[in-house]
Amino acid sequence: MATFKRTASAVWQGTGADGNGALNGPSGVLQDTPYSAKKRFQNEDGKAGTNPEELIAAAHAGCFIMALSFQLSGAGFPPAELRCSATIDMDNSGGGWAFQKITLNLEADVPGIDDAKFQELALAAKGGCPVSKALASVPIELEAKLK
Repeated sequence: MATFKRTASAVWQGTGADGNGALNGPSGVLQDTPYSAKKRFQNEDGKAGTNPEELIAAAHAGCFIMALSFQLSGAGFPPAELRCSATIDMDNSGGGWAFQKITLNLEADVPGIDDAKFQELALAAKGGCPVSKALASVPIELEAKLK
């Protein structure tokens, strides 16, 4: 397969501040998943509902460790486990919300690899992951450590 498409949809009802919306996707993972400005900006722990930043962070973490698994396996070091969180730092000081940086925090169990080779492959995966490429206008930091 040389190309493919993925689609998700959103619906919004009401004003920006008081309205609300729902997200949907064909996989069913997003099925009328609610989001709103209140859930996005007035809920620091993020537990009241999803938001675009959470979805981008999840997509980035997932894409990165999948790319890393390919890098490691291709180099002869298939991983036992890769765990990654992605944190998006947001800032509103420039007159509108903007991504300031994304931090990928990786913990990996990779038998037989030394740290130098692991770091090399992790950096290659960070640069080659399609989501990293899509977010290239934002500084992306990587904190990678072996178990």
